[in-house]
Amino acid sequence: MKITVLRLGHRVSRDKRITTHCALVARAFGADDIILCGEEDPKVLESVEKVAENWGGKFKIRYEKNYRKPIKSFKGKKIHLTFYGLPLHQKVEEIRKDLKKSNLMIIIGAEKVPRDVYQAADYNISISNQPHSEVAALAITLHEIMEGKELKEEFQNKRFAKAKRKIIPCERGKKFA
Repeated sequence: MKITVLRLGHRVSRDKRITTHCALVARAFGADDIILCGEEDPKVLESVEKVAENWGGKFKIRYEKNYRKPIKSFKGKKIHLTFYGLPLHQKVEEIRKDLKKSNLMIIIGAEKVPRDVYQAADYNISISNQPHSEVAALAITLHEIMEGKELKEEFQNKRFAKAKRKIIPCERGKKFA
């Protein structure tokens, strides 16, 4: 099934790098697309589209001004990542089972998350009840949901098969194909 990431409350002046990093992590760790909500930021959209074009895969990014619309219209289970949620390890098996049956939306915030997001989510999940980055939370959550498969060479070769650029792993230096 499909995994969508919803980035809430993007602010152009403050969040462009962190939002880009969220999109890159989403793409690399197995999500299919990301929806950017908040302030419109064509530079972030173009940057992520260019990465997908050069490095392969079918990852998509789009902008939606109001976060409520994609949450309401989404068909599948919604996971909100928050410090205040239940620990991921308590719910990850249930979430994996959901992914076999339906699509998943992983919601991550930038600014203070409105109360209705907590109510709309099927799961309010934490990776830690300590302050941390939404990039880290997203990476760990996707890694756990995917059971580490996203790090395997077979997964990456299949998912990013038509890449224009490819890294050749090496112990020292940098090699590209």
